[in-house]
Amino acid sequence: MNGTQEASVKTPSRGRMWLAGVLGIAAMAVLLALGTWQVQRLHWKESLLATIDQRMHAAPISLTEAERLFAQTGDVDYVPVTVTGSFLHEGERHFLATWKGQAGFFVYTPLRLEDGHFLLVNRGFVPYGMKDASSRAEGQVPGTVSVTGLARNPLSEKPSGMMPDNDLAKNVFYWKDRDVMAASAGLPSGYALVPFFVDADAAPNPGGWPVGGVTLIDLPNNHLQYAVTWYGLAAALAGVLLVSWAGRRRSPRR
Repeated sequence: MNGTQEASVKTPSRGRMWLAGVLGIAAMAVLLALGTWQVQRLHWKESLLATIDQRMHAAPISLTEAERLFAQTGDVDYVPVTVTGSFLHEGERHFLATWKGQAGFFVYTPLRLEDGHFLLVNRGFVPYGMKDASSRAEGQVPGTVSVTGLARNPLSEKPSGMMPDNDLAKNVFYWKDRDVMAASAGLPSGYALVPFFVDADAAPNPGGWPVGGVTLIDLPNNHLQYAVTWYGLAAALAGVLLVSWAGRRRSPRR
């Protein structure tokens, strides 16, 4: 085989080698970027969890302070508050939920505040068979009450298209549509509504129902594992590229 023929054989092989190298480096850059993104998400999630923990262990503030904070930041999630008013029990709304493995509802009841405004309070959990308030009449506390709990941000839209629509006819809510909850609760015409919820704490209600203190904090933090996975794949790919390059360098030239 003469020199011209050898060049024609080697050229495609060398081209494929360069192409593989370029693609490998590009893939490694993508893997490194994904790992870095997960590290950034890790820092964000740790900061969020620290903020929630700090808020939940702070002293309760007044509703006026909570409303001011919400107006300024749009965020009062997990801020402890104390509110005073009287429950409009006939307007309670039922949010489908589970609590400690039992199916049932979180009971959202309008609280008429001293200034005439209304606040939707998650009083807690009742089993499925106790949806009818007559089965827990002792817990329908009359008159003025004080409630301490955690403020919760409203949802701006349905969390997922897969989630069922709220069933107003049966008073069963699958997502917490604050405005519709209030509009279907029989509140007086022209009512004013506090722009967030409050989850009542675990202080026992008469008769034991609803069971308060049901706020769930379920924020998985797997970003470190994801970052290690992406960086590990990048390192493995780098190793493959180095071994391939070293092998090419040692190959005898003809």
